[in-house]
Amino acid sequence: MDTKKNSGGSEGAGVSSDDYHPTPAQDVGAHASARRRGSRHTAVERMMSETTLHLPRKSLTQHKLGDLRASSIAEGCSVEIHTPGSASSNLDGSSAYALFHEEDTCPVDPLSWAAYSPVSNDSVPLTPGLISGATGSPGRRLSREIPGRQPTYAVYDEVEQDLDFPRIKLAGPNGEEVGPTDLEESAGILLEALVLRMDYMARSCQPFCFTTAHALTGDPSKSPLPAEANGRGRLRSSTSTRSASPPPAAPVPPKFENVVVPNVDHSAKFGRPVMKDGVVYMQDPETEKDTVWLNQPLWSDFIDDFNVLLALSVHGPVKSFAFRRLSYLGLRFEMHTLLNEGREVAAGKKCPHRDFYNVRKVDTHVHAASWMNHKHLLRFMKKKARTEDATLVCQDPGSSPMSLGDVFESLNLTPHHLSVDMLDVHADRNTFHRFDKFNLKYNPFGQSRLREIFLKSDNYVQGKFFAHLLREVIDDLEESKYQMAEPRLSIYGRSRSEWNKLSSWAVTNDMCSSNVRWLIQVPRLYNVYKAKGQVQNFQGVLDNIFLPLFEATLEPSKHPDLFRFLTEVAGFDSVDDESKPETAYLTKDTPTPENWNSDMNPPYAYYLYYMYANITALNNLRKSLGYNTFSLRPHCGEAGPVHHLAAAFLLADNISHGLLLRKVPALQYLYYLAQIGVAMSPLSNNSLFLDYHRSPLPEFRARGLQISLSTDDPLMFHFTKEPLIEEYSIAAQVWKLGSADMAELARNSVLMSDFPHAVKQHWLGRYYDKEGVEGNDIRCTNLPDIRVAYRHETLLEELDALRGGMEDVDAYVTPKNKFSKTSVSKEGS
Repeated sequence: MDTKKNSGGSEGAGVSSDDYHPTPAQDVGAHASARRRGSRHTAVERMMSETTLHLPRKSLTQHKLGDLRASSIAEGCSVEIHTPGSASSNLDGSSAYALFHEEDTCPVDPLSWAAYSPVSNDSVPLTPGLISGATGSPGRRLSREIPGRQPTYAVYDEVEQDLDFPRIKLAGPNGEEVGPTDLEESAGILLEALVLRMDYMARSCQPFCFTTAHALTGDPSKSPLPAEANGRGRLRSSTSTRSASPPPAAPVPPKFENVVVPNVDHSAKFGRPVMKDGVVYMQDPETEKDTVWLNQPLWSDFIDDFNVLLALSVHGPVKSFAFRRLSYLGLRFEMHTLLNEGREVAAGKKCPHRDFYNVRKVDTHVHAASWMNHKHLLRFMKKKARTEDATLVCQDPGSSPMSLGDVFESLNLTPHHLSVDMLDVHADRNTFHRFDKFNLKYNPFGQSRLREIFLKSDNYVQGKFFAHLLREVIDDLEESKYQMAEPRLSIYGRSRSEWNKLSSWAVTNDMCSSNVRWLIQVPRLYNVYKAKGQVQNFQGVLDNIFLPLFEATLEPSKHPDLFRFLTEVAGFDSVDDESKPETAYLTKDTPTPENWNSDMNPPYAYYLYYMYANITALNNLRKSLGYNTFSLRPHCGEAGPVHHLAAAFLLADNISHGLLLRKVPALQYLYYLAQIGVAMSPLSNNSLFLDYHRSPLPEFRARGLQISLSTDDPLMFHFTKEPLIEEYSIAAQVWKLGSADMAELARNSVLMSDFPHAVKQHWLGRYYDKEGVEGNDIRCTNLPDIRVAYRHETLLEELDALRGGMEDVDAYVTPKNKFSKTSVSKEGS
């Protein structure tokens, strides 16, 4: 079906019902109408039926109760107060009932769920030949056995039940359903979107929130997700308990020289990588037929699923339901803070040694070329101009090489007289909504030649100055001990040699640290390369980005530096100005990358899908060989059309910025339910797209989205030696964040990051990957159990509300064998 996109401006971008093909929305409405039959005891009613506020009534202010009543999703709801062990009653005197019942069953039909169960990467090894389903059809999903319906999941851990702190919930009058209309039309659609995301994450070996997966399946042991994905989010054991033992010791710091490069040729087993229609497959060199299906979804299937998200984001009942639930979540957190802030502060004070300064914090979004502050860059440039003025640093075509001293002299610059003002790399009011001017700030003293010399890894001096500069930043991080970063290095896709040059630079200069994990950013600049004649079509860009990675995976001994470097690479980022207009509409008939040979740049979702598809193929291959895998973590939602967020919901592990979620309540609610990480940079946004006081970060954080603070570009936005601490300190002052709020943001940043599992155990505690309070070790995180319990319980109740609103599951979650649709050339007989 056709997908028309909104190509509006960055600030006013929105989505209207006319922007997309009406079929998905009509289908959604038809499904909703089909479900308006029969009566049921909804989970929302159950959720609204109990409150355990362990405080006298006089401790609640009347205006807070009024706000909370106003935010409820149905008239007649009230706030209930009682103490443990006493008969519960509402403020209006009506009685209340228990919240959850053991006889409640999982609403997801086993047969329907089986159709959505993707390949189990931990139990099905990747071997030559097609990965087949039960019927042997090529590429079909392998379904796990799902037994009868399971008891409802929304029952709190014993550890959380033992926590004695005021809890607040809404309670409805006896027998009256709470908001039945919007719930009926929304629950199934939202659940289908969550199932779609879980499927895309599972087949690409990326993590998915296991609390949500548990709620969808009814039993964590039946989740289709692997037991461990990049060291994140492993399934908890129902019998495990928190241990008093200290966290594991810190792993040995990584060194490229310690990486063993296997002398083996896996291509003899798996075949050689070839790219067809923009996606890599493994091909038998003799028969020239595909021998391994690497779990990639087809473009037509992605368009179908993408349209579901687009229809959902503009569907009236879903928007209303999501807006009300988000409003309720925000006010509920406000009440939680009012009642429990003192308890959280007291719990933090009881924790010895730990405070904000010595809990681990990860800068989950920062660009390596602007990782330092402007004073640091100026000091470094002046030092090199004095000590290495005779070093040859560049050469113009047809002329002799120039020394660094000659370059400064030609620019009429004297090191002694240089200043930060002359450097002119800091963003100012002139960069607001001017991404073109912002990009020019990467040029020190306004000179692109100095950027080439000091801020590039591929230049006349083999990136020596850039490596020295980054090593100083890394040394500062290691000295601080508790600050980590995931900086981005660029691969453009203009040449197949880019990977070898970058990996050689990284290994030669020992760009390896226990405080750093690298991400690869891919600028969306195909139209520039095409205009310069560097590529013939979009597939040329994909060839240059992904084929070298498959070759290094299959034959490590032929690419030793690249193999070593990939052990420290965490994932991929997609970067550029999102506010650029997109003139192409995505449909099933959109040209494949091989046929995309026009000068027009492909849309954002086109870029993201083909990055995801190739990362999926690469991850499945590397996982089968026991190598580390990669995640997709793009810039998304900073500006431009909001449908970027829909594509990222399906394909990305987490995103950077996410500002436009404030305009799409349905997607914002889905990001909350799936606990998709959002790395926000309010200081960066303040200079480019959104004033600081208008940032949605405090609103997102209160509602329970997984938010972390990041710096983006310290060179442009920060003044101090510790830009991440600067980001935290300004946020704390402006939004009055408490110690628990700061600790929660710091813990989120570690959970969102791609540092190895053993490292996270050392930073967050041995059982950090378990759900709720059981996964929190305050001795490592300084985060009170009360805050973790509140977040976990609230998420469980929201998920249970959706599950309770599902009566006819088949109306929304229908069996689809869509991944069995392959062409003859891909079946390989």
